[in-house]
Amino acid sequence: MMQARKTIISLFTTFLQFDSDKAIGWVTDGRLKRNIVNSQVYSSEIENSENFWVTYWYKQWQENSKSLAKEHLLAYLQETCYWVASKTVKNIYSPQYTVSDCFQMTIARTDKVLKGFKPEMGFSLKNYGSAIFSSELKELLRQEQEIDICTNWRLLRKLTQKRLTESLENIGMNSKIIERYVLAWKCYQMLYTPTQRTGIRKLQKPSPQTWEAIAELYNNQRLKQLPSSTPECSAEIIEKWMIASAKAVRAYFYPSHTSLNVPYGNGEVSRELIDDLPGDEEKSPISQIIIQEEKLARQVQQNRIRDVLLAAVEDLDEESRQIIQLYYGAELSQQQIAKNLEMKQYSISRRISKAREVLLYKLAAYCKESLHISLNPPVLDYISTLMKEWLKLKFNPPTSEMEN
Repeated sequence: MMQARKTIISLFTTFLQFDSDKAIGWVTDGRLKRNIVNSQVYSSEIENSENFWVTYWYKQWQENSKSLAKEHLLAYLQETCYWVASKTVKNIYSPQYTVSDCFQMTIARTDKVLKGFKPEMGFSLKNYGSAIFSSELKELLRQEQEIDICTNWRLLRKLTQKRLTESLENIGMNSKIIERYVLAWKCYQMLYTPTQRTGIRKLQKPSPQTWEAIAELYNNQRLKQLPSSTPECSAEIIEKWMIASAKAVRAYFYPSHTSLNVPYGNGEVSRELIDDLPGDEEKSPISQIIIQEEKLARQVQQNRIRDVLLAAVEDLDEESRQIIQLYYGAELSQQQIAKNLEMKQYSISRRISKAREVLLYKLAAYCKESLHISLNPPVLDYISTLMKEWLKLKFNPPTSEMEN
């Protein structure tokens, strides 16, 4: 058994180490350790507060996304990623995916967690991260089952515009170029419809005549959909764009991971990649005090939100509480719960939906009345996501130690 991290320095400076598929311990990042030591403020209460440091690094990341703050948050979310990966692997019943594989796929989505997190609403980064990591990993696994064995041409036909755009953004392509690639891809999808079945995944490369037709359609459509200065494209260029698009999609779903402690150079001087990352500028005592006050206010909010949800669960009728506990705690499917309680599956589904609706209503009402939060659809979706994660943690909390 491997002990979970307990100190502030270890939480924000260490990374999980795997041997094959086993988590075997933690590796300390020297640069991050020096950075947090240099950034520590004067009160021992602050220094030992996990929430304070989450707020501290998150604010620095917002001010400068390329600072070391992101690496500190990446370290902090290691255990959250591990539990998501471990639980997902247990539920997919496939030897193709290991905990280590799923961990790497999950941690690569940290940017999405940071961009969507709303600390002003009082929820914790770990809870939000767990919810987003879980949904992202399930979607990645679903997509990868196809992407891994598709030809480029089949992949491009199965792709959605949203995934294509995300993949191109991921490699740093600017929005104007992405518009051209997306238009070319739409033309590809419109015109490349093979008349002869060649297997569900082994779609062959389009013929030269098809590429010419795609290029002709693109050149016509660009006059309507793109800026007037957009140049024409040949069939050869369109084909290169589609190959580059497929490559970007595969890179998005199979990101490479380079350790910050990888040595490099000519061998004469021992250096690591992390030594060349910019350090964070020292924050003033006033900034520290502001962060401390925000942290304390957020802790109060978290406690009140927890109390609202606890009271809302207690107000449910006994049968609804039992169903919710079986669904989130025992992680039984609706069919399994129906069998255990000798009820119809659709009745179980309705009771779960109704219970969640009641809890969401009470939590949203609290957020509107006490936190003065405007309840637009994105905010309600955010609250719903965190509420579901809270239910999972309440009825099925993770163990205090990580498994080998």
